[in-house]
Amino acid sequence: MKTEAVPAVNTFLVTLPILLPVVGAALALLLRRYHRVRSYGTLAVAMASLLITLSLLAMVWRGGAPLVFQPGNWPAPFGISLVADLLGVFMAALSQLILVAGILYALGSGDGCIRYPAFFPLLLMLGAALTGVMFTGDIFNLYVFIELLMISGVILAAISDDRAGPEAAYKYFYISLVASWFLLLAIGILYVEYGELNMADLAGRIAANPDAPLLTVAIVLLFAAFMIKSAVFPLHFWQPDLYSAAPTAVTAVLAGAVSKVGVYGFLRMTTLLFVAQADIIRAALIVLGLAGILFGGLAAIGTAHAKRTFAYSSIAQIGFILIAIGWGTPLALMTALVFTFSHALIKAALMMLTGAVASWSQTKTATYSGLRGLGRNMPLAGILFLIASLALAGIPPTSGFISKMLLFSGGIAAERFASLALLGVASILTLVYGARAFMRIWWQAPENQTELQDHPDHLLAPGMLVILVVAIGIWAEPLITLAERTAFWLGNPTLYISSVLGG
Repeated sequence: MKTEAVPAVNTFLVTLPILLPVVGAALALLLRRYHRVRSYGTLAVAMASLLITLSLLAMVWRGGAPLVFQPGNWPAPFGISLVADLLGVFMAALSQLILVAGILYALGSGDGCIRYPAFFPLLLMLGAALTGVMFTGDIFNLYVFIELLMISGVILAAISDDRAGPEAAYKYFYISLVASWFLLLAIGILYVEYGELNMADLAGRIAANPDAPLLTVAIVLLFAAFMIKSAVFPLHFWQPDLYSAAPTAVTAVLAGAVSKVGVYGFLRMTTLLFVAQADIIRAALIVLGLAGILFGGLAAIGTAHAKRTFAYSSIAQIGFILIAIGWGTPLALMTALVFTFSHALIKAALMMLTGAVASWSQTKTATYSGLRGLGRNMPLAGILFLIASLALAGIPPTSGFISKMLLFSGGIAAERFASLALLGVASILTLVYGARAFMRIWWQAPENQTELQDHPDHLLAPGMLVILVVAIGIWAEPLITLAERTAFWLGNPTLYISSVLGG
């Protein structure tokens, strides 16, 4: 693949999607008395970070090699590396897109916690941490950014208007703390065994010595940490409480973007760090993915709370992605990326639409008994919800159909017919709980007449996401092309390693 020399100013741009939100968060705290300036300034900073990341994507695409920034001009592996390869930029752009949508929803929300001085700064720190996770070339700094991500998410959940928010935040904090211990122990083991934390150099050392005594322990610990971060069954138990209690804007970001940290970790594990051990890791991902889609689908049907329905749905949808990663073919990896992008848009939109309908109620409850018939006051939200729920089930013309079609094509190409049969059952379950939610909220008559709020949450953010879901379903070529080329890069880790180490 042809590569071009990259100007130093372009490599410095890799830092901006991380630095801008941090600086913006500090300024937002200083402007605590000016809510409007603080809130719209937060949106401007998030949009600027997204535009810079998209420009990085264009540079990486044209240049044919990752952009690497070495702070302090310390060459890898001795210094800290920030690496914008196609996978990192793809995931960072997706995360920032969901963050922009979440901030936009918050601007039109009536939640009291939105006016807390720390709310918007914490959202920006969440965005900086997400981008840092995707761009860091150092496994210890991966831990640092994940910790920042966890702290921001915990506080945002704890300040929710919902009384269950603090309890859900505590659960999230303690289970995330366990994941952090696993991650830190794995990092320590890898450093003891190989004397290196730079992921590019570490990948080469592991490939040269795949029989180190404690390597298997490190892999298991990393695997468990990423399972917790993406709420992979059976380490999912913190997620439904958190998603149902956190502010709607935060839930959308958690479900759409933060849940993909584990997906990113599994991709790095199987295509860069542990290539020799990838077959065993992928086999485990397939088993866990199949278990997750069945458990998540059945649990989503059985719950009596709308947000919990889509929290359990996330467990199932992440299972689809894990299966694609587990198949491991270029087509399957491309499918995993398209599915990740599509699910992020759909799930964020569904969480926002559920929260918007709940905002009509004085109690803002998202239980089906409280939401029954309430959607009749918001027919536009019903149309958007129906489209998003059909997209989640893979009905055309939506991005969900494209991702499911690619998934089944990848399964046929990999001759995974037993898995495909279970995936078909899981898709039917998705239709069932999506239709159940729509019928209860928009179709059935309310049991009691309740007093409604004068100013429900706005529909601009979920509307934009649903439009994008349909647009991708009609014209999927740009996303598929990007995912296909990213999958090619994932299958050729020497490009990443040589770019970071300067070979």
